Amino acid sequence: MRRWESTEKKFEVIGVGNCAADFLGIVPHYPSLDERLRMLELLRQGGGEVATALVTLSRLGVRTSFIGKIGDDEIGKFIVAEFEKEKVDTSRIVMDKGGSSTFAFIIIDKESGKRTILWHKAVKPLKPEELDKEFVLSARILHLDQHEPEAAIEAAHWFKEASKTVVLDIDAINSQLEKLVRLVDVLIGSEVFAKNFTKNSDYFEAAEKITSLGPKIVVITLGDRGCLCKSGEDAFIQPAFEVDVVDTTGCGDVFHGAFIYGLLQNWDLRKIATFSNAVAAMKCTKVGGRTGIPTRYEVDKFLKKAKLKG
Repeated sequence: MRRWESTEKKFEVIGVGNCAADFLGIVPHYPSLDERLRMLELLRQGGGEVATALVTLSRLGVRTSFIGKIGDDEIGKFIVAEFEKEKVDTSRIVMDKGGSSTFAFIIIDKESGKRTILWHKAVKPLKPEELDKEFVLSARILHLDQHEPEAAIEAAHWFKEASKTVVLDIDAINSQLEKLVRLVDVLIGSEVFAKNFTKNSDYFEAAEKITSLGPKIVVITLGDRGCLCKSGEDAFIQPAFEVDVVDTTGCGDVFHGAFIYGLLQNWDLRKIATFSNAVAAMKCTKVGGRTGIPTRYEVDKFLKKAKLKG
């Protein structure tokens, strides 16, 4: 068991999961096989599902800490620097000596703003014994993704026993992740996850099946169509906002961070969905998963003039 020094800092949200370095290139059109294409723009910044959600929360004024694993390489140093720039605590990041930190090449189509992600991970999985239970339980909300399932399941058990809120970002499913689904309070998944997990393309029915496993709130993100939300008997689709889309990288991650912000404010589900769609839409107006993440003031200003799609 790793011994941690005590800390006086308190964090409202602690995340356990994936962090990465993103190399983002905008191209005039998506290349075909054997085509050589010059990029219009190239950018490197921090990425990862839980990681970017915590950056979103930090920009909105929430104290956050990230727990995950990096290699002792240049990319790992860059990932930590990106967190520190955004005031996300890195005191519990675990270093895998000799490991290669996770990174991704992201190709962004200039016309549509849609992206293709190619990623590589060569660090060892985060082990449950590498978590500090007292530190993890100090948060109000625990945010998880699918990339560190063993550690995530352990942390989720702790939170469940303490009657605290667990939020999960999920896109894939296997037997291990199904165990995790049963331990969370708020599940936010992609439409691909909803179809694959429930074998049902009716998202209202899919959400109903997922809630039967334990989550109190289920959200299915629908891209430029908005999101479907279900809690108890209340189920609805909240439309997306009209924006000039430049890059959709990290849109879902940012949505998760904004949704957690709404939970912290004790807003009703429709207000949380509206706010989360707005934050995600604003992110899409800039290149990169983090460049366009707004402050609370900027979101409030956007919502006064924003138009819904459809």
